[in-house]
Amino acid sequence: MAKGRSKTGASFDDLVTGFRHGQFAPLYFFYGEEGWFMDALQALAVEHALAPHERDFNLDVVFGPEASAPAVLAQCAQFPMMAERRLVIVRGFEKLDDNRQFQAYAEAPNPNAVVVLLCNAKPNVSAHPYRALKEKAVWSNFEAVKPAALPGWVEKRFRARRVETEAGAAAVLAEMSGPDLRALQTEVDKLVTYVGERQRVTRDDVLRAAGHSAEQNPFELQDALGRGDLPKALAIADALLEKAGNRASEAIRIVALLAAHLTKLWKLTGCLAAGVPQSEWTRQTGIPPFFLRDYVPPAKRYGDRGVRRALEAMLAADLELKGGSHRDERLVLALALRRAVAP
Repeated sequence: MAKGRSKTGASFDDLVTGFRHGQFAPLYFFYGEEGWFMDALQALAVEHALAPHERDFNLDVVFGPEASAPAVLAQCAQFPMMAERRLVIVRGFEKLDDNRQFQAYAEAPNPNAVVVLLCNAKPNVSAHPYRALKEKAVWSNFEAVKPAALPGWVEKRFRARRVETEAGAAAVLAEMSGPDLRALQTEVDKLVTYVGERQRVTRDDVLRAAGHSAEQNPFELQDALGRGDLPKALAIADALLEKAGNRASEAIRIVALLAAHLTKLWKLTGCLAAGVPQSEWTRQTGIPPFFLRDYVPPAKRYGDRGVRRALEAMLAADLELKGGSHRDERLVLALALRRAVAP
């Protein structure tokens, strides 16, 4: 590895800055678990590499499973027509038939083209053509964003839209929406529209935009579960189901949120039992710093065995709701909550 080169290649922020300033290399190679970054870079490349009137003759977006290497290489080798450059984007490059031929292209890419090769997962980068691409192209490995880093990612997306966030709002959104960046981006876009000219998102905005009230929402349900307050937990769960357009889907979503919450709680009980320093809790559990203080009391109340029992109850409910039985979703959820808070 060259001195000063990152293990993950070029950073997303540096690539975005370069694309927006019209600074393009002839060959890019992107891969990894998180496709949102590659989708965003593809959109920026199309927007900034070519003017709208140049795209009809100079833009090719190819899908690897539907193409062959010789045909794609021919597109890469073409000269631009009435434009400064051509742009060729290959999605699913790992499925392109005989893509090993790109080993030679990496040695001498067309200087009049911008070629972007996208892999949906991590290929064997020690074998060609991937080894040659890592050596010769601008490359990046986009790994999944860790749960603890999701609030920061959300805040950056809001800042990009010139919208401020109240302390904790990004963490609430990340906790509610989960780790799927495409889904998170959709929620960010919805909230930008929701707050309008106010250009500031609060925690209440996040809840209201999702159709929840301050008293009846997934976080209040988590809190009631953590305190062992079964009547309140049942009331909130019932209210969430009542408002849902599809109660079965909502029940599955509630169980998934609670299971994710309990998984973090279980990891925290391990930290407490092992005497792990508080400065390490976020890294080991994935709990955003903003929420850490809310997790400690239920972690101490439940302990390892209690959290395991509650998590098992949610996993069993998930199985039932997805076809394991024909019981009413209200009953399935109520029984799971009762089992979770049992002494």
